Amino acid sequence: MEQAREVKVGVGVIIVRRGEVLLGLRQGSHGAGTWALPGGHLEHGERVADCAIRETREETGLVLHDVRPGPYASDVFPAEGTHYVTLFVLASCDEGEPAVLEPDKCLGWHWFPWDALPEPLFLPLRSLRDTGFSPA
Repeated sequence: MEQAREVKVGVGVIIVRRGEVLLGLRQGSHGAGTWALPGGHLEHGERVADCAIRETREETGLVLHDVRPGPYASDVFPAEGTHYVTLFVLASCDEGEPAVLEPDKCLGWHWFPWDALPEPLFLPLRSLRDTGFSPA
Protein backbone atom coordinates (compact mmCIF):
# COMPACT_ATOMS: atom_id res chain seq x y z
CA MET A 1 0.00 0.00 0.00
CA GLU A 2 1.31 3.47 -0.90
CA GLN A 3 2.20 5.68 2.04
CA ALA A 4 -0.16 8.65 2.54
CA ARG A 5 1.34 12.03 1.70
CA GLU A 6 0.31 15.32 3.17
CA VAL A 7 -1.41 18.01 1.16
CA LYS A 8 0.32 21.38 1.42
CA VAL A 9 -1.44 24.73 1.49
CA GLY A 10 -0.16 27.63 -0.54
CA VAL A 11 -1.39 31.20 -0.80
CA GLY A 12 -1.34 33.08 -4.11
CA VAL A 13 -1.79 36.86 -4.07
CA ILE A 14 -3.62 38.50 -6.96
CA ILE A 15 -2.60 42.16 -6.91
CA VAL A 16 -4.37 44.20 -9.57
CA ARG A 17 -3.07 47.65 -10.44
CA ARG A 18 -4.22 49.67 -13.43
CA GLY A 19 -5.83 46.56 -14.89
CA GLU A 20 -2.69 44.41 -14.62
CA VAL A 21 -1.55 41.67 -12.22
CA LEU A 22 1.89 41.23 -10.70
CA LEU A 23 3.82 38.08 -11.66
CA GLY A 24 7.35 36.91 -10.94
CA LEU A 25 9.53 34.48 -12.87
CA ARG A 26 10.26 31.58 -10.50
CA GLN A 27 13.64 29.99 -10.00
CA GLY A 28 15.33 27.71 -7.51
CA SER A 29 12.26 25.69 -6.48
CA HIS A 30 9.46 23.63 -7.99
CA GLY A 31 7.96 25.49 -10.90
CA ALA A 32 11.29 27.09 -11.84
CA GLY A 33 11.03 28.90 -15.16
CA THR A 34 7.31 29.63 -14.78
CA TRP A 35 5.44 32.85 -14.03
CA ALA A 36 3.69 33.02 -10.65
CA LEU A 37 1.88 35.34 -8.32
CA PRO A 38 3.53 36.46 -5.08
CA GLY A 39 2.80 34.01 -2.29
CA GLY A 40 4.01 30.97 -0.46
CA HIS A 41 3.26 28.41 2.22
CA LEU A 42 0.66 28.97 4.88
CA GLU A 43 2.33 28.56 8.27
CA HIS A 44 0.76 26.67 11.19
CA GLY A 45 -1.77 28.91 12.93
CA GLU A 46 -1.43 31.72 10.37
CA ARG A 47 -4.46 33.44 8.87
CA VAL A 48 -4.59 33.35 5.06
CA ALA A 49 -4.67 37.16 4.79
CA ASP A 50 -1.67 37.45 7.12
CA CYS A 51 0.24 34.93 4.99
CA ALA A 52 -0.54 36.96 1.87
CA ILE A 53 0.66 40.18 3.51
CA ARG A 54 3.83 38.53 4.89
CA GLU A 55 4.81 36.70 1.72
CA THR A 56 4.21 39.73 -0.51
CA ARG A 57 6.29 41.96 1.77
CA GLU A 58 9.11 39.36 1.98
CA GLU A 59 9.19 38.79 -1.78
CA THR A 60 8.46 42.25 -3.21
CA GLY A 61 8.57 44.84 -0.43
CA LEU A 62 5.00 45.87 -1.30
CA VAL A 63 2.50 46.56 1.48
CA LEU A 64 -0.97 45.15 0.84
CA HIS A 65 -4.33 46.40 1.99
CA ASP A 66 -7.92 45.30 1.40
CA VAL A 67 -6.98 41.59 1.33
CA ARG A 68 -10.04 39.48 0.58
CA PRO A 69 -10.69 35.80 -0.18
CA GLY A 70 -10.63 34.55 -3.75
CA PRO A 71 -10.96 31.15 -5.42
CA TYR A 72 -8.75 28.13 -4.86
CA ALA A 73 -6.96 25.51 -6.95
CA SER A 74 -5.93 21.93 -6.18
CA ASP A 75 -2.90 20.69 -8.11
CA VAL A 76 -0.61 17.66 -8.07
CA PHE A 77 3.01 18.21 -9.09
CA PRO A 78 3.96 14.70 -10.31
CA ALA A 79 7.67 15.38 -10.74
CA GLU A 80 7.98 16.55 -7.13
CA GLY A 81 5.41 14.13 -5.72
CA THR A 82 3.53 16.96 -4.04
CA HIS A 83 -0.09 18.06 -3.87
CA TYR A 84 -0.94 21.70 -3.17
CA VAL A 85 -4.20 23.42 -2.45
CA THR A 86 -3.62 27.07 -3.31
CA LEU A 87 -5.86 29.64 -1.68
CA PHE A 88 -5.92 32.76 -3.81
CA VAL A 89 -6.59 36.16 -2.32
CA LEU A 90 -7.27 39.47 -4.03
CA ALA A 91 -5.45 42.49 -2.64
CA SER A 92 -4.84 46.14 -3.29
CA CYS A 93 -1.46 47.85 -3.36
CA ASP A 94 -1.63 51.31 -4.87
CA GLU A 95 1.89 52.51 -4.07
CA GLY A 96 5.44 51.37 -4.69
CA GLU A 97 7.11 49.20 -7.25
CA PRO A 98 8.00 45.57 -6.54
CA ALA A 99 11.62 44.77 -5.76
CA VAL A 100 13.31 41.37 -6.08
CA LEU A 101 13.98 40.68 -2.39
CA GLU A 102 14.50 36.92 -2.80
CA PRO A 103 16.74 36.68 -5.88
CA ASP A 104 17.29 32.95 -5.29
CA LYS A 105 13.54 32.42 -5.81
CA CYS A 106 12.53 35.07 -8.35
CA LEU A 107 14.26 36.58 -11.39
CA GLY A 108 12.01 39.63 -11.60
CA TRP A 109 8.53 41.10 -11.07
CA HIS A 110 6.41 42.44 -13.93
CA TRP A 111 2.83 43.63 -14.49
CA PHE A 112 0.67 41.84 -17.08
CA PRO A 113 -2.93 42.16 -18.29
CA TRP A 114 -4.97 39.16 -17.09
CA ASP A 115 -6.01 38.37 -20.66
CA ALA A 116 -2.36 38.35 -21.83
CA LEU A 117 -0.50 36.40 -19.15
CA PRO A 118 2.98 35.17 -20.13
CA GLU A 119 3.77 31.50 -20.59
CA PRO A 120 4.57 29.15 -19.05
CA LEU A 121 2.44 29.76 -15.96
CA PHE A 122 3.01 28.16 -12.57
CA LEU A 123 0.56 25.24 -12.32
CA PRO A 124 -1.83 26.74 -9.70
CA LEU A 125 -2.06 30.00 -11.66
CA ARG A 126 -2.67 28.09 -14.89
CA SER A 127 -5.39 26.07 -13.16
CA LEU A 128 -7.01 29.28 -11.93
CA ARG A 129 -6.90 30.93 -15.35
CA ASP A 130 -8.31 27.78 -16.98
CA THR A 131 -11.45 28.02 -14.80
CA GLY A 132 -12.32 31.29 -16.57
CA PHE A 133 -11.75 33.35 -13.41
CA SER A 134 -11.00 37.02 -13.95
CA PRO A 135 -9.90 39.38 -11.16
CA ALA A 136 -11.48 42.41 -12.89
